[in-house]
Amino acid sequence: MNLLTADAGGSMVILIVYVVIIGAAMYFFAIRPQKKEQKRLNGMLAELAVGDSVVTTSGFYGVVIDITDEDVIVEFGSNKNCRIPMRKSAIAEVEKPDAE
Repeated sequence: MNLLTADAGGSMVILIVYVVIIGAAMYFFAIRPQKKEQKRLNGMLAELAVGDSVVTTSGFYGVVIDITDEDVIVEFGSNKNCRIPMRKSAIAEVEKPDAE
């Protein structure tokens, strides 16, 4: 009888170890990279300045012409007539203008 309860206790420890390993793997393969990407995106948006070229999450290219706390006004196209206010979170990439 003691042999049977000792075996059940051992398998419970192995089960807990597996759960911990799977939890750690999920953290390192899913949660950690997502937090790292969010930190990079927040840093990029914090350095956003007027005159920067941006690509929106929908794929539009434009130039920032005004910045407020939560929003930016982006100018699209070469005719300078298409100015659209949008959230900063809609910006996917920022390219600083060349300083010559």
